[in-house]
Amino acid sequence: MNIDIEMRPGSSVAKVTMNAGETLTAEGGSMIAMSNDMQIETTTHKKGKRGIMKGLKRMIAGEGFFINHYTPGADGGEVYLAPTLPGDMFVKELNGENLVITGGGYLASEHGIEIDLKWGGFGKALLGGENLFWVNVSGSGKVLINAYGEIYPVEVDGNHIVDTGHIVAYEPSLEMKITKAGSSWMSSMLGGEGFVAKFSGKGIVWCQSHNPNSFGTAIGPSLRPI
Repeated sequence: MNIDIEMRPGSSVAKVTMNAGETLTAEGGSMIAMSNDMQIETTTHKKGKRGIMKGLKRMIAGEGFFINHYTPGADGGEVYLAPTLPGDMFVKELNGENLVITGGGYLASEHGIEIDLKWGGFGKALLGGENLFWVNVSGSGKVLINAYGEIYPVEVDGNHIVDTGHIVAYEPSLEMKITKAGSSWMSSMLGGEGFVAKFSGKGIVWCQSHNPNSFGTAIGPSLRPI
């Protein structure tokens, strides 16, 4: 399976080229176009398996209840995917490893990847304004991750601070702790930065250049009710 990301970073689209017998799992509603003989199976878990709890757990983490599985015909085929928000995407290949992804960041993966949840803790969720759960992917294969704005990796060897709304994914070798941005809680609140995530250890954290929650807060009052 080959994944090419086009039109990045502002309006990224993933072109996934598959051989016969390969299967791509993707979030519902992410498909733009596909080959004529591509077969689709919709489940709440892996292809051929249905588990309501798996779908509910993904919804809690900010993902969709249903996921689609694309399998090409005898000659192979292509699927074009795009996320809901405009921005970048990147491909991370796992070899028996784990990766923690923020809610809404997972877009697609090969069949050998298991999709589950990671408990974020009440403190991290309530203080950081994020979900109680994160998406945890593991296994062997490629994972397609999307973001709002451009994605950039940060190699942490010690400590590094990231605004909670700019986190896309991180390696589980890192420990994340929610803390204040400034020297005091008052300066953090008045300065508009609020809470941040402090990563400790050695590993990579992927960040997004824009914060979707801040954008939603800014335009929300201007939207007309339907």
